[in-house]
Amino acid sequence: MQERQTFTDDERRITLIAVMIVFSLSALDQTIVSTAMPRIVAELKGLNLYAWVTTGYLLTSTVMVPIWGKLSDSHGRKLILLAGIAIFLLGSWLSGLSTSMVELIVFRAIQGIGGGALFTTAFAIIADMFEPRERGKFGGLFGSVFGLASLIGPVVGDFFTEHGTVHLLGQTIAGWRWVFYLNLPLSALALFMILVKMPKLSHSDGAPIDYLGAALIILTFVPLLLALSWAGQTYPWGSPIIVGLLAFSAAGLIAFLYIETKVREPIMPLELFADRTFATCNSASFIVSMAFMGVVTFLPLYLQVGMGVAATASGLAMVPMMVGLIGASTAAGLLVSKTGVYKPIMLGGGAVLAVAVFLMTFIGPDTSLVGVGWRMFVLGVGLGPSQSLFALAVQNAVAPHRMGVATSSGMFFRQIGQTMGVALFGALLTHNLNAELIKRAPVDPSGAHQTISVTQLQAMALSRASAGGHASADARSPAMIKATSDSFAAAMKNLFLVALAGLFVALGIVLMIPVLPMRSRMPPAAVAAEA
Repeated sequence: MQERQTFTDDERRITLIAVMIVFSLSALDQTIVSTAMPRIVAELKGLNLYAWVTTGYLLTSTVMVPIWGKLSDSHGRKLILLAGIAIFLLGSWLSGLSTSMVELIVFRAIQGIGGGALFTTAFAIIADMFEPRERGKFGGLFGSVFGLASLIGPVVGDFFTEHGTVHLLGQTIAGWRWVFYLNLPLSALALFMILVKMPKLSHSDGAPIDYLGAALIILTFVPLLLALSWAGQTYPWGSPIIVGLLAFSAAGLIAFLYIETKVREPIMPLELFADRTFATCNSASFIVSMAFMGVVTFLPLYLQVGMGVAATASGLAMVPMMVGLIGASTAAGLLVSKTGVYKPIMLGGGAVLAVAVFLMTFIGPDTSLVGVGWRMFVLGVGLGPSQSLFALAVQNAVAPHRMGVATSSGMFFRQIGQTMGVALFGALLTHNLNAELIKRAPVDPSGAHQTISVTQLQAMALSRASAGGHASADARSPAMIKATSDSFAAAMKNLFLVALAGLFVALGIVLMIPVLPMRSRMPPAAVAAEA
């Protein structure tokens, strides 16, 4: 293990600013593009490829996270961050130049390869340059940046899409293209700051890279993510394609675990799972991410189709959650830095999150937006601490030369949890909704029961949005509309209850997280005095 590096205040400050820029770009990119997608589809055509613009980015960014983390341990954070920014910048530029949906999907996948490096390397750099006791406030700051990006992303995307079209040298540049071009000057600024001021931050021990392990990660999780994205939407869960993808993923996982026990320096060291802090924190984070995304993903859809709320208003209902997340994430980080204690804050955040999901079970067709909004605020307050403290606890427990792979593994499990949450809760929502419709919906003239899929619900929401939110756009009978609304409310309540059960499991796991003293750069006497 190499000796700990020391850094000047100037190096810390400039590096932190540069890392915040690239982190905010990666966070912003996840929300800004979705707003521009209707206009992009209208110009490039290919409505059937709509979902792939997001799926392509998700696939590459997720599977590359553990690979980038290991590479940053072996080759230094600076080189890997520069490579990630360069690839992200290239993907952004090419995405803005796209002339077809296929091109856009490919270029977004390239952008995702770089985006995977931005998140994981940013947190690993902060872990290298600041001890855990100092790091808490910066983790809270990063959580706040993520929440803020989620708030302003749709606004920025809508502005450029509607008002950004320009005519330059006889050429017309559509407004939606600036959604991608916006990354170029900010990425260039971050590149300059990192090249000039950021130290190398290397923990290399000269071990060869586990390329076979990296390939098996891709062969394992790309089919898994594809299966989870398609199941219940494009193909039935029991279809040969979904079953085949899951079987291929399982075989890849077995091969990966075998290879990781044989190579000298594995891409994801399995001995990390023997560390109780690493195992419990990542398990709890996985379940929290799955429950949270499973609930929040379908809430706007319920507001629009089940409660008749306009698309814009349903988006505004998410603002209180982000406000609560920003405030709680910042406060949690400051508390950890001041007290050196993180486990009680984790438990408190998990308890508040569970209370918030329980309160969501009382939402119905007659609930006002204010009633939804204050519940979402409580949800954000509970979610805030988990945005940074799980990673902080893991970083505090592992050796410095494992910092990159430990940090990236945590993010990897969180992203897989989010993807699984959307897929599994979507399947549960569809099953419960149709079970309720059998009880409530009128039987059609042929005597068959009417059913609805999540895809059909999304089409209903788009139809209402294109008609300005008017119910006249809905061709269904009043009886069917009422049955759908009541059935959707009952199905969502079941969804909240399943999420609540998952959160109780996560709280039980948090109770098992070891309490370790947090490292600090302060002299021992000062640490003891403050404690």
